[in-house]
Amino acid sequence: MNIQVTKPAIQWFKDELNLKGEGEYVRFFARYGGCGSIQSGFSLGISHEEEVPVSVGAKEEVEGLVFFIAEEDIWYFKGYDLKVKYSRKNEEIEFIYDEQN
Repeated sequence: MNIQVTKPAIQWFKDELNLKGEGEYVRFFARYGGCGSIQSGFSLGISHEEEVPVSVGAKEEVEGLVFFIAEEDIWYFKGYDLKVKYSRKNEEIEFIYDEQN
């Protein structure tokens, strides 16, 4: 499982979550409800965390920010990698799920 966050999306996270950079954490997690496209009845949530939990299923460090998925939420991505990009048209981030090879 891989996580990729584009540069425009990183800026969105900095602006929206008031992140300064070095040593800050953004968690992607499975949440009940919403409009998820890969697991019925669930959608992807995001949160700003103080630290990384002990069991990390996947992480990506970019510009001092650590984006991660806890081991307990890996089931949500079953067979997919996560790409996070910023949509200029919609002025929000988008999650793209790429099938793993």
